[in-house]
Amino acid sequence: MEVHDYLRILQARWKIVAVTTVVAVLAALGASLLTTPQYEAKTRLFVSTSSGASVQEIYQGNLFSQQRVTSYTELLEGTTLAQRTLDKLGLGDLSAVALAGKVTASSTPDTVLIDTAVTDESPERARDLANALSDEFVVMARELETPEDGGPPTARVVVEQYAATPSSPVTPKTTRNVALGLAVGVLLGIALAVLRDRLDNTIKDRNAVEDLAGTGVVGVIPLEKARQEEPAIMFAEANSGDAEAYREMRTNLQFLEVDNPPRAIVVTSSLPSEGKTTTAVNLALVLAEAGHSVVLVEADLRRPRVTKYLGSLGDAGLSNVLAHTAALEDVLQPTRFDGMWVLAAGGLPPNPSELLGSAHAREVIEDLRSRFDYVIIDAPPLLPVTDAAILTNIADGALLIARYGKTTREQFARAVGNLRSVNAPVLGTILAMTPTKGRGTAYEYRYYYSSDKDGAAPAAAPAAAQTSTPATQRVGAPAPTAPAAQPAPQTQAPVEGPARPQNGHRHVEPPATQAYPAPSNDAYHYRAAEQFPPAPQPATERYGSEPYQAPQAYSSAEPLSRPVVHAPRRPVNDSGSESGEER
Repeated sequence: MEVHDYLRILQARWKIVAVTTVVAVLAALGASLLTTPQYEAKTRLFVSTSSGASVQEIYQGNLFSQQRVTSYTELLEGTTLAQRTLDKLGLGDLSAVALAGKVTASSTPDTVLIDTAVTDESPERARDLANALSDEFVVMARELETPEDGGPPTARVVVEQYAATPSSPVTPKTTRNVALGLAVGVLLGIALAVLRDRLDNTIKDRNAVEDLAGTGVVGVIPLEKARQEEPAIMFAEANSGDAEAYREMRTNLQFLEVDNPPRAIVVTSSLPSEGKTTTAVNLALVLAEAGHSVVLVEADLRRPRVTKYLGSLGDAGLSNVLAHTAALEDVLQPTRFDGMWVLAAGGLPPNPSELLGSAHAREVIEDLRSRFDYVIIDAPPLLPVTDAAILTNIADGALLIARYGKTTREQFARAVGNLRSVNAPVLGTILAMTPTKGRGTAYEYRYYYSSDKDGAAPAAAPAAAQTSTPATQRVGAPAPTAPAAQPAPQTQAPVEGPARPQNGHRHVEPPATQAYPAPSNDAYHYRAAEQFPPAPQPATERYGSEPYQAPQAYSSAEPLSRPVVHAPRRPVNDSGSESGEER
């Protein structure tokens, strides 16, 4: 590991270092406050011998004294002297062993001086013990050094300095302890952070995603706090990091296959709560911003969440269409965003996998492909259920999401394996909820565009589109409308949209009409839901054990001021009837 790797770890896991440091400092401070103060009293002893008149005798006497100093330090710390000191002071509450543990004797090299220190909780008793101990040692040394025949002692010890009453405790040393706690906490925190990073098996960079999936990363979505309150991005007003990330994703999708770009796209993940629904909603919005007609299919028939982001979508939806209890035209619903439609989940069926794997599900997806430029499918996660793998087989492919710091490598590899096992194509991967700060983790632009030009065609294109073959002309434009089951008034005729060229790809130009302003890349046009004439009260049908209620038309407080535009219809063939597949 290099230095910047450690810096990255510390920046990503600074909380571990901070918590460990705080705990260590508090522990050191607490230990210091709980420790009983100890006072130390010191005395100094001088050792000498009787010397002769010659230089040689003086030298031998000094050498003898230095040898005696080593032995005397051992005697000063012994229990014999401690007991004699206690007897002299009359301290019965202290044992000789305990007092010996309080005594420390040391000598300065090449000298005949001995320093004695005695510690105690009381400064006065520490002083008394040190002085009494020194006096008793003088007597003890005289007894030991006096010959048996009664001659003069060979060595003599005198107290050179008596102890004074200490004014401050020697322990605890609070400042030193806190400093040591700080140092230990920082070092221990760094070690734990590095260890935690080594043991962390979650995905944190795009290289890991590319290696596991075998495909490129089409988008890196940063985590913005605003998305927690309002998941759907208003791209007309948004210049945030996540808005630009979705615009980059839109561009990357268009270049996955230049000749035949994917149009029916499944958005899924390994496990729940990894950002798949938020990504699907905003991917549909950013495609609609570029002038494309987009339908968002809520194919998670177990835990639908699109309603949470786009508001109430009615009780009928995809499950009702697949169960043949509702027509697709009746449940396709416009949104308040230009060019974006929604096919809600509908009632929650007991057999989602069977419905999504039916032949009718393939027909519904193909029907939507013929009506819209893009079909974005919000699918369930791959590991708990097989619904997403089934849907990917009838779509052009899947975008697989990995959540930064949550999705593990094993989970992501298993999700990719589930798709590969059924020969479902993986169009690309998305690294979602990445931190917005930090080296190697924040959203980084792979390319930079001065303005987003990847969506709309030139303004003169509608005129050229009129020369297309009538057999491929699409009836209607993808704009908000009432459900197809509701008949329009005789005076309100559908507005024709641009024709589909011979290559099978629909132009993205808006209809040349005064009623609807043309979308562009430089400005995103927002309009509220239109008001439609009230629909007749539908009859109540049954879906399983639950009654099915056909959806009602959207309404607003403003009166209808322009022609009603019906939902996009299938392309028509030369005989004028609807065709099941695109030409």
